[in-house]
Amino acid sequence: MPVSKHKIYEDVLALFCGALLVALGLALFKNQGLLTGGTAGIALLVANVVPVNFGMAFFLINLPFYYLAITQIGKSFTLKTFISVTMVSVLVEKIPLLLHVEVESPAFAAVVGGLLIGMGMLVMFRHKSSLGGIGILAFYLQNKFNIRAGKLQLVIDMGILAVSFLIASLWIVALSVLGALVMNMIVAVNHKPGRYNGGYGPAAGVMSQPPAGQN
Repeated sequence: MPVSKHKIYEDVLALFCGALLVALGLALFKNQGLLTGGTAGIALLVANVVPVNFGMAFFLINLPFYYLAITQIGKSFTLKTFISVTMVSVLVEKIPLLLHVEVESPAFAAVVGGLLIGMGMLVMFRHKSSLGGIGILAFYLQNKFNIRAGKLQLVIDMGILAVSFLIASLWIVALSVLGALVMNMIVAVNHKPGRYNGGYGPAAGVMSQPPAGQN
């Protein structure tokens, strides 16, 4: 049975909610000096070693991946991903002005932050969007070679966190790994091929081309 497309207002609301969840999770991570995987993790690393804020680093790092998205996945996915990345970049910098986040337990920040980011990513995936970068690569490889997005991102995330040993303590890296495991568990458990029928991307199984009207 075919599944109807999401309406524009549904996509707008979902992408905002997804971006807000991700930004809140990243705010918890930043509060405790934790790192994460994916493009956000790379941006956090960059923000720790060069004089640029996370939002700008996250936005700029994603730019080269849009070519892969628009040529291999489709214009609709690329536009939605660009919107999601832009909203996360802005919200992460604005949330401290609107909400004071103070967490006593770094382990709590790792677990709850990972849950929030994972749920935000899940919302984005189900509306044919992503956090860009590694998410775009995961979309493409699952569509093309049926490589599970959650498992691929976990491997890449562990590599990014391994590099964080250069700037963070063992305890911070260990908690960051915990947060990444929670985040990827949410994606892997809830985002299996075929579970969310219709569309394209990891939740839709293997599709070599996006549906008609989606590019």
